[in-house]
Amino acid sequence: MKFKDKIAIVTGGTTGIGLATCNELSQQGATVYNLDIAMPDNNDPSFIQCDITSYKNVQKAIEQVVAQEGKIDLLFANAGIHLFANIEETDIADLDRIIDINIKGVFYLLKIVIPVMKQQNAGKIVLMGSDQSFVGKGQSAAYGMSKGAISQLTKSTAIDYTPFNIQINCVCPGTIDTPLLAKAVDRFKSLSGLTKGQIDTLLKEAQPMGRIAQPIEVAKTVSFLLSEDNSFMTGSLVPVDGGYTCQ
Repeated sequence: MKFKDKIAIVTGGTTGIGLATCNELSQQGATVYNLDIAMPDNNDPSFIQCDITSYKNVQKAIEQVVAQEGKIDLLFANAGIHLFANIEETDIADLDRIIDINIKGVFYLLKIVIPVMKQQNAGKIVLMGSDQSFVGKGQSAAYGMSKGAISQLTKSTAIDYTPFNIQINCVCPGTIDTPLLAKAVDRFKSLSGLTKGQIDTLLKEAQPMGRIAQPIEVAKTVSFLLSEDNSFMTGSLVPVDGGYTCQ
């Protein structure tokens, strides 16, 4: 098992890509802590309720893991939200929430976890990007902005911490069958008047591979980036998008 004796933290691990990644890492031998504001369906002892918009909340959760395990080997900063809206349709409260979760929450995690990994002189980190870390999409002003920020945070932070044997990469999913996508589809349905079936067809046709991906397909990429098999990648933006950004 490639993650035997490894301690991993996944944010937003209760649903979607985060849940799939928690399961994948656990199956490969890691002890995985799920930091999420939403409670999981099962009574998972490794769940720590954490609001990543609060620096103190994140600090307390990370300190709890370090106190219990003595180290942190792996971090997947996955938690995030989506907003389907152009600038005029984006409320300032919505903008603040996108920034607080998608940007500041990731920054807080790095700020607190990196010193632990520096002391160990080892660590692997994956940030959650998007196909919008590469390309623009309509009705995605705030969300696209946040994922562009994460791509640059990945690159800059990777450069800063290579001397400490810390690798930092960014996985950039396209259209994935998650609760986040379902919410975006519902909003698009209400604005466009299209049926859910019509929207599903449009989404599939937009992908060169002709389908929507499953969370496990992203989780396996994250698993590789966090594993010892990844020995020479850092600062990379890795698309998992069925070819969407090749077009």
